[in-house]
Amino acid sequence: MGTPKSGIRAFIVVYGIWIEGDLAKLGESLQKQSWVSSISPRCFSTAPKEMMVREALNSALDEEMSADPKVFLMGEEVGEYDGAYKITKGLLEKYGPDRVLDTPITEAGFTGIGVGAAYHGLRPVIEFMTFNFSMQAIDHIINSAAKSNYMSAGQMNVPIVFRGPNGAAAGVGAQHSQCFAAWYASCPGLKVLSPYSSEDARGLLKAAIRDPDPVVFLENELLYGQSFPVSAEVLDSSFCLPIGKAKIEREGKDVTITAYSKMVGYALQAADILSKDGISAEVINLRSIRPLDRAAINASVRKTNRLVTVEEGFPQHGVGAEICASVVEESFGYLDAPVERIAGADVPMPYAANLERLAVPQVEDIVRAAKRACYRSVPMAATA
Repeated sequence: MGTPKSGIRAFIVVYGIWIEGDLAKLGESLQKQSWVSSISPRCFSTAPKEMMVREALNSALDEEMSADPKVFLMGEEVGEYDGAYKITKGLLEKYGPDRVLDTPITEAGFTGIGVGAAYHGLRPVIEFMTFNFSMQAIDHIINSAAKSNYMSAGQMNVPIVFRGPNGAAAGVGAQHSQCFAAWYASCPGLKVLSPYSSEDARGLLKAAIRDPDPVVFLENELLYGQSFPVSAEVLDSSFCLPIGKAKIEREGKDVTITAYSKMVGYALQAADILSKDGISAEVINLRSIRPLDRAAINASVRKTNRLVTVEEGFPQHGVGAEICASVVEESFGYLDAPVERIAGADVPMPYAANLERLAVPQVEDIVRAAKRACYRSVPMAATA
């Protein structure tokens, strides 16, 4: 097919008919055809693009590495294997082994190297295959990365990101299933982020890499393959979400439900169920665990007068406990019911699938808690 000598040519298919011709003439010709004018505009998709969380994380790393040569990746299998969960797919080929470094199974070693590199002005992104393995490196994360800015009177920044899957997966036992949000969020000097959607993953990871302080970035293995709609704004290379700001995923007036990571999806499902019973639930996606958006949480509670907190982690000293304390301190007079806390069971994660399900919050747990807060639960005597 030769190149046209004049005019802009177009190729279109209408009702299975392949048409070629000058773009302007095609437009005039098609307008004259009554059968074309009957085509519904819905034939042309205007739906937002869908992106998996895995793709959102990968694109954020790619764009930040492209924008700043000081950003580099380090961890087990991040290079040759494209990452255990394919988050770093294609980055070794694009940026080379000097910026995508495969390491031995030595979390303490490569985390210490990363912190030292950050001391010297580089921006390392350290991947843990699971945050359970970060326990091997916690001295570097807490005593070196988190405390250096304060101990140097602000003279030393440590721009480093520690990222990887956090919390329960499926059938991987107690040593690979723990949520560390409350652990790291209790430490001054760290910022702790936990994304839910592709928008969260992309915008928060970019913010974490650009931040001058150490950031613990808690992902969820079960969300990696989940797709979410993303707008053109989210796909822009300059897109970045503010650290410390929650997002109201669903507005409501009867009860506030706070959640982060995978539990946001459960909270939204619970809100759908509650709406059928006439309960309007407001769902807050925390996004940032430290700093915590106390203002957004308290503003919502002052509107709904009820609160349910949801998290995968252990109940004692958990994120929900901190939220509860904040609301009692700042908005106690607005509460019309006791705060309900939904958390993981206070036991190491069981391996058996049936016990594992009982140890992790489920949608029905959130529904029951919201109904209790709204005094809509069925009295025990009625079920006897």
